[in-house]
Amino acid sequence: IPPRSPYSLVQEDLFDNPWQLLVATIFLTKTAAKRALPQLHKFLAQYSRPEDILQASYEDIDEYFKPLGLTNTRSHTIMRFTVEFLEKDWKYPRELYGIGKYGDDSYRMFCINEWRQVSPDDIPLTMYRNWLLENADRLGVD
Repeated sequence: IPPRSPYSLVQEDLFDNPWQLLVATIFLTKTAAKRALPQLHKFLAQYSRPEDILQASYEDIDEYFKPLGLTNTRSHTIMRFTVEFLEKDWKYPRELYGIGKYGDDSYRMFCINEWRQVSPDDIPLTMYRNWLLENADRLGVD
């Protein structure tokens, strides 16, 4: 379980559900957390499991992205990513459609405790990692 930080990253809440954590990274790509997170929470209230997405249409998913932009792109990404998440034999999420370094780093840091092996480019992830490094002994993390 990743320790709670002063930064309150969404990944800290979603570490135990890799699909939701990776969906969050899709919402946050090119969008400020202040705008993306309210839409993410609405989305996850409707689609809490990847299997729920398989029953949805692009139009259903578009509704959550309209306030954020890149509607068609993100809806397509969510659908294709989810199919691969469920069906592909993958080790790291960078192997899945629509998941880049940010999503991969988030998964490795928060879901599988590889935070020491990751060098994130994302500023909040870097701040979290540095905070962990500075406080590892006190927090009892390895």
